[in-house]
Amino acid sequence: MPPGDLPPSLAANPRLDRWIRFADRNVVIATGKVELGQGVLTALAQIAAEELDVPLARITMVSGDTDQGPNEGYTAGSQSVEASGGAIRLVAAEARGLLAAAAASRLGADVADLAVEDGAFTRDGRPTNLDYWSLAEMIDWSRAATGAAPVKGPGDYRFVGQSLPRLDLEAKVTGAPFIQDIAEPGMVFGWVMRPPRRGATLEGFDPASLGRFGDTIAWHRDGNVLALTARSEHALGLARNILRAQAIWAGGEAVPDQAGSPDWLMGQVVSDRVIETGEPPVAAGEPIVATYSRPFLAHGSIGLSCGLARLDAGHLTVFSHSQGVFPLRGAIARALRLDPATVSVMHRQGAGCYGHNGADDAAADAAFLALRHPGRLVRVEWTRDDELGFSPVGAAMAVRLQASLDAEGRPAGWTTEIWSPPHAARPGTNGNVNLQLAEALPDPPAAAPAADIPDAAGGGGIRNAAIPYAVPGQRIIHHLITAQPVRASSLRTLGAFANVFAIECFLDELAEAAGRDPLAYRLELIGDPRARAVIQAAARTAGWRSDAEAGTGRAQGIGFSRYKNRAAYCAVVAEVEVGEEVRLSGIWSAVDAGLVINPDGVRNQIEGGILQGASWTLKEQVRFAEGAIASRTWDDYPILRFSEVPPVTVELLNVTADRPLGVGEASQGPVAAAIGNAVARALGSRIRHLPLSRERIMASLLAD
Repeated sequence: MPPGDLPPSLAANPRLDRWIRFADRNVVIATGKVELGQGVLTALAQIAAEELDVPLARITMVSGDTDQGPNEGYTAGSQSVEASGGAIRLVAAEARGLLAAAAASRLGADVADLAVEDGAFTRDGRPTNLDYWSLAEMIDWSRAATGAAPVKGPGDYRFVGQSLPRLDLEAKVTGAPFIQDIAEPGMVFGWVMRPPRRGATLEGFDPASLGRFGDTIAWHRDGNVLALTARSEHALGLARNILRAQAIWAGGEAVPDQAGSPDWLMGQVVSDRVIETGEPPVAAGEPIVATYSRPFLAHGSIGLSCGLARLDAGHLTVFSHSQGVFPLRGAIARALRLDPATVSVMHRQGAGCYGHNGADDAAADAAFLALRHPGRLVRVEWTRDDELGFSPVGAAMAVRLQASLDAEGRPAGWTTEIWSPPHAARPGTNGNVNLQLAEALPDPPAAAPAADIPDAAGGGGIRNAAIPYAVPGQRIIHHLITAQPVRASSLRTLGAFANVFAIECFLDELAEAAGRDPLAYRLELIGDPRARAVIQAAARTAGWRSDAEAGTGRAQGIGFSRYKNRAAYCAVVAEVEVGEEVRLSGIWSAVDAGLVINPDGVRNQIEGGILQGASWTLKEQVRFAEGAIASRTWDDYPILRFSEVPPVTVELLNVTADRPLGVGEASQGPVAAAIGNAVARALGSRIRHLPLSRERIMASLLAD
């Protein structure tokens, strides 16, 4: 396989020894992707075990380590199995081929005469006393992968396609595997104060107020960075409360109370571009126009962001639950003016981390303080106020849709207008450091102009803006908000959540205008057989009723998308009861994720996305007051409770077909649309702005 045809992860990291090693009768598989609770390390181990013909117990995974593994960027975009899995499959197959060739040479045999079981070679069913480990030293593993080794087909799979137990669950049930659990004698506890507003200046504080702690507490200041270190968490907490009360800040950019509302979004400074496909719309009836929106959303991680760092003999080692250890290493080195070669970043699993939450910032805090305590492990764990008040938030969006219907009731053309800040401000994105601490240091690194995720990577604000239904032409107008005071960044699905919610709800509005059942209307407009299959399967499982009456307080709704228009297909039917609030009665989903490595893992991902999407749809909204985020407790930022979780059914289709398709973020958009459409049918009135809160429901009822 030519280098240009290799999977991107393998083309960027072609040396075999960055991916695979043989030691202590185990196979060490390294990946740049990390475990965030999605079961990806188990799936990747299954792929390696399959191609190598060794049991899963022989596979040792090394994940997210800048010293030992490949640089695969971020664990994001539902790409881990697609990207890293594709690379590991080819590497494992090539390793097996090289070792088989070495065994055949030693035995004077043909490779075709050899078989492998548990890493040992047999010939005509008899042992050869040769195995991977005895032969590994004969191979130059520094060579570049060719990608030419044959891989197994579905008929030969033993591990792929099986719901094997997660590799990480035993430790999570019986031990203390999370970064928040790491401790050692003499550890230093640290905390960095967050400026109340972006760009605020630290006018001063009274060091004497910390005098009563003696040498138990130390304070550190560099520019507008003010931090504490302590010998105990208790002392740190007491000193932190004092510092918060009496530090004096001035200036900064205030966030207006209405930030995130459609009117506010549409009033910001934007950079526009237009994407047009197909033919201009044909003559049709009066245009139907509707505007949908989602607010700024918090990550709301249950486990608080945590980072650890140690400086030993001039080398800084950082432990983080970041989704991108290599970009984080570069950002920390730039912010603290270090040689990247003197910085190592190692992933440790966090009790709650997805998207761009506070993990990278907590790691940078720990690195900053470790430079001031050489030889000591420094631990920084954020408070709940830090987590909800200062983590990056998911970008608010407004989506205006317009379509006209032709004589047959079909869309004659489709226009989508999107107002959104960029959906990516991770460390290293667009050449920026993107660490909160770096912004407060003297002479911070210069920032590049605002930019969103490139279209080739799935896009940010325009993710899933192209509709999958048959129309003569589509026009997408992307209004990228280039400057705004809210620190927004990557939240799961990026722009797809708002776009799918808007498109699928608008499709129900068009179906109503055309006098069609929403399910039948979708099937009439979509030709992709795999899309049709998941829509039909979800409706069948849910017992869809095309004759259901609207306005009865109970109804079903449907939503569909193919994530990024190229990953997994997902259709969701939601059933709701609506009084003053929405109660979820049941949710049914059908998914086509292509080749499924671990069916239980895929079901878990879809179910988790459904519940998270339901929480975003019904409850979540970042609120602002006095120029800053005001929703800093669970009372102010409610999420879906266990008592509100409905029965959820997930059906997998085509589990051995095609290649694996990214599945981790496939269900959030469809479930939002399904709930939105169900609420509209139950009320007989549509609510187009999220969340579908009690206040909005009551306003809708009173308006009627």
